[in-house]
Amino acid sequence: MKQALASVISNTEIMPGVYLMWLESPQIASKAKPGQFAMIRCGEGAEHPLRRPLSIHRVDNNKLAFLFTVVGKGTHWLAQRQAGSNIDLLGPLGNGYTIQPGWHNLLLLAGGIGIAPSCFLAEKAIQLGYSVRLLLGAQTATQLYPRHFLPAKAELVITTEDGTAGTEGMITDLLSDFAGWADQVFACGPTLMYQTMAAKKRQLKGKPVQISLEVRMGCGLGVCYGCTVKTKNGLKQVCKDGPIFDLDEI
Repeated sequence: MKQALASVISNTEIMPGVYLMWLESPQIASKAKPGQFAMIRCGEGAEHPLRRPLSIHRVDNNKLAFLFTVVGKGTHWLAQRQAGSNIDLLGPLGNGYTIQPGWHNLLLLAGGIGIAPSCFLAEKAIQLGYSVRLLLGAQTATQLYPRHFLPAKAELVITTEDGTAGTEGMITDLLSDFAGWADQVFACGPTLMYQTMAAKKRQLKGKPVQISLEVRMGCGLGVCYGCTVKTKNGLKQVCKDGPIFDLDEI
């Protein structure tokens, strides 16, 4: 874990209200693993004491990227940062996804902004020689993550709730079509998506599933206990014990 001032390389609105920010931060980029996150100070001075947790979206040598939605004052401030600005980062934090050795076919489900850690996982898995199928879902076509930012070798399947792109429906509707092919399943999305996956456990055909939990965090270091959740193995801190958990554990 490092605290660093990272220099903004670019900060672009790639979907309505969604920004892709690239930063120069060799200290953090060199250690980051898919599924981990960083705590980002969104503001200057004593009036902004708390950081925001953001999943590490992509890594390219000494550079790393974050994908975020503007939802409040902090992320609005972050969206206004220009190239050359400095951002205070703390990371990488938490535990990342684990790919079991000897398995080859990885099925990724990304719902909405859940593409944030999924893209990093897909890139890393392909670099290591795994086959990746990515099920990408959004409410409508304008909210879909741009295809040209995704790894070219990832097999992409798109769903939208209103049918404006890809298959109409939810990505969880396609579980039975792809679970048989997969050795492992990885997911990131809203809680409702995880609940649906748990309810459709039979369609997962016994394949291990890892999910990324997103909750409010205070410190990101396991000190404040603000991100504690109940699991089948007792109380866990998302920042320290997660954010990656087995679906069966939650």
